[in-house]
Amino acid sequence: MPYTAVDQRSINTLRALAIDAIQQANSGHPGLPMGAAAMAHVLFTRFLSFNPRDPHWPDRDRFVLSAGHGSMLIYGMLHLAGYDLPLDELKRFRQWGSMTPGHPEVGVTPGVEVSTGPLGQGAANAVGMAVAEAFLAATYNRPDVAPVDHYTYAIVSDGDLMEGISSEAASLAGHLGLGKLIFLYDDNLISLDGPTALAYTEDPMKRFEAYGWHTQKVADGNDCDAIEAAIHAARAETSKPSIIAVRTVIGFGSPAYAGTARAHGEPLGKDEVRATKVALGLDPDKSFAVSPAVTQLWAEVARRNAKTYEAWQKRATVYAATHPDLAAGLRSAWDGTLPDGWNADLDTMFATSADMATRDASGKVIDVLRSRIPWFVGGAADLAGSNKTPKILDGSFQKSNYAGNVIWFGVREHAMGAMLNGMVAHGGIRPYGGTFLTFSDYMRGAIRVAALSHQPVIYVFTHDSIGVGEDGPTHQPVEHLASLRALPNLLTIRPCDAAETAAAWELALTQSHRPTALILSRQKLPNYDRTVYPSASNVAHGGYILREASGGVPQAILIGTGSEVSLAMQAAETLEAQGIPTRVVSMPCTTLYDQQSADYKARVLPAAVTVRVAVEAGVSFGWERYVGINGGLVTIDRFGASAPATEIYHQYGITSAAIVASVLAQRGR
Repeated sequence: MPYTAVDQRSINTLRALAIDAIQQANSGHPGLPMGAAAMAHVLFTRFLSFNPRDPHWPDRDRFVLSAGHGSMLIYGMLHLAGYDLPLDELKRFRQWGSMTPGHPEVGVTPGVEVSTGPLGQGAANAVGMAVAEAFLAATYNRPDVAPVDHYTYAIVSDGDLMEGISSEAASLAGHLGLGKLIFLYDDNLISLDGPTALAYTEDPMKRFEAYGWHTQKVADGNDCDAIEAAIHAARAETSKPSIIAVRTVIGFGSPAYAGTARAHGEPLGKDEVRATKVALGLDPDKSFAVSPAVTQLWAEVARRNAKTYEAWQKRATVYAATHPDLAAGLRSAWDGTLPDGWNADLDTMFATSADMATRDASGKVIDVLRSRIPWFVGGAADLAGSNKTPKILDGSFQKSNYAGNVIWFGVREHAMGAMLNGMVAHGGIRPYGGTFLTFSDYMRGAIRVAALSHQPVIYVFTHDSIGVGEDGPTHQPVEHLASLRALPNLLTIRPCDAAETAAAWELALTQSHRPTALILSRQKLPNYDRTVYPSASNVAHGGYILREASGGVPQAILIGTGSEVSLAMQAAETLEAQGIPTRVVSMPCTTLYDQQSADYKARVLPAAVTVRVAVEAGVSFGWERYVGINGGLVTIDRFGASAPATEIYHQYGITSAAIVASVLAQRGR
């Protein structure tokens, strides 16, 4: 179907909506929406399958604006497409409580799939979405009917491709041959500071070709026919992901600023807005204007998509009739409803086990969960043997077996984190990813986005302390627990034994709106007989009384997490032998403990007991909240060392003797 004057009017309307909203807000990035409007129009009007009346339709195509600073492009597109995004919300761009924040945020704007702000995150999210689509299609589709069959598209910028995370993700996408993943590259030669030539002179298409991608170039970003032909060619290449470099002009239409860095990140100014509208053939005296002809064009797009949606509904009906068990499983996957019996016996799995590293306990739990939850998918960043995530070849996710539920992410922590976010955003998958706790720094940006996006990703962080031993301070996390605990909406759980580990996994999988970081030991830890000690289900309270003082009235309280709980237990025995009734509190998750009622917290940490010691093989930051200004801290406020773990614990004073000494010192004041 040929492109008409109405198509051009629609493209220019997108540009005008962007510059009007940014001018009214006196803040924003007009350059990308103006330059990329044509490619976005072609994608949305000729290819993308979506339904504004059912934004979460499972088989919709996914679209990611990775260059999130150009958010007015997607807001304008969603408004024209008929999503519940009124024109008044575009007029409230970047204002308090609006549906049009400065960067796209999932859950705020209908039709926005992921939160994209830090460059490169969205590109890696899109790779995760394509993985999810491939897994679900391979797992649930059948030769006679395919309920899962859609594409993932992303608009990426120069900045996205400069970021290392996109290289990590693109490399893995090429290896996996994700043929239903298509990037449109807004190749405008300009970044915030000026020409990209200041720092970026490579040929990224050669790089992507080396990654195993199908690459194309479109010389004119306003040539809709050429863009459409390139997308058709990309869709025809089913064995490789595709990237189309579209040479655009940043700020296209602006007489003064087109093609310059000035168009990137600030309003054009009233006079230039007016001049730009004249140059684009629009009425300069009208703001936020959408002509009836443009509205009609998008109504035709809606009718096309309605037919696609109806066809999918018919396929889904046939699928449910011919494959009822599979259909029920797929619906559970989309809904995130855990299968009956998924957590059977987890609470007693380690009730009387021998000493065990919590990473080993986690590995055993993962094996059980994989056998019970068909859409429980994940892997590690080349550390499966150390993280105790599954280390299998048969059944792994590869281009020859997209039904595999074990993903080999390679040494790509940052991409792994963002891909997990994309999998959750896509839906139908509950993912996890493993690495060493110290390497969580490499994926910090992705963890933060997961937390603010309310995405229930699960992180398996092992080698949690100076207990790593001989690998030395580069591999011994000391500040990471405090740093992760500081992230709003992230559950950071450091279990003290195998039973708490199983309880932590169960808790993590029941979270629907927040991610969970499981912090696990390399070294063996005592496992407390839960027929004698309180149930590990108390992990859900964040902190609980693991060992009560003799007589039930403590004179001292010891608070520990993870491997240091055993030191607190030893110290309590010593103190009790000296006639000091001592309570031990296991506090695997400070966030959950802080959310408990005042009565509960008063029972666990009564104000009358002022002799308190917190023990953790990490920095002291944060523990003053629980021990008070006069309490004791057996912690580490410096980096680790290379030596056997037992020696480091001794040299750094993380010992039961140090805990005892702290209690005695407080009592002697």
